[in-house]
Amino acid sequence: MDTRTKILSPDSLDAVRSATRRMKVVIGYFDPLLAAHARRLAELREPDQALVVIVRQLEGSLLPLRARAELVAALGVVDWVIPAEDPEAVIEALAPEEVVREEQADLERRQELIRHVRARCGAG
Repeated sequence: MDTRTKILSPDSLDAVRSATRRMKVVIGYFDPLLAAHARRLAELREPDQALVVIVRQLEGSLLPLRARAELVAALGVVDWVIPAEDPEAVIEALAPEEVVREEQADLERRQELIRHVRARCGAG
């Protein structure tokens, strides 16, 4: 299965709304996608809800937005991925039961990875 089919543009949200009555939306940067992200998304997944992930733009990101969306889409627990510069418009359009904001946790994970790499390389 080509998991890239799970990636939708903010303009094509009808597929999500028509395919499910209940959904949870998770918003994050996923730059880069780490095992901690995969574990967190699995924790958030509920059997009776679709899991929709909004991948936000991040200035100075390691990976382009589309690449991050493709990596998130490859996770089996994720139903749809929406790369979006304006997540609030997507949330308004979808009207999910629950929104989980992971942006701050993502920034902390990213900083921890940077510290780890610098320590391993002797740069800090």
